[in-house]
Amino acid sequence: MAIDFITGVLQIANFFLAIVAGIFSASLFAISGEKDLKAWKPLAIALVLLAAEEIFGGLRSFNIYSNPWITHIIPSFILGFLIYAIAVQIHIVSGGRR
Repeated sequence: MAIDFITGVLQIANFFLAIVAGIFSASLFAISGEKDLKAWKPLAIALVLLAAEEIFGGLRSFNIYSNPWITHIIPSFILGFLIYAIAVQIHIVSGGRR
């Protein structure tokens, strides 16, 4: 009983943290127009996907909506966007040289 309560409270906290992550990603996306900040766009997309992952995780733990592939596919896209953001940042720092 106490474990279920703690799990529920943590999932609700994750939901609110996902909303904060969405707000941060919107602000990151708004300022990423400069050339030096080009890598922040895929990073902001990864942050939005992280927020979605947290929301789907909360829905699954309360048995509201459960789809097992979502919790495996979304992290794969998050990882892909993170790798792309790092590659773009390395390209920017190196000055576009190969």
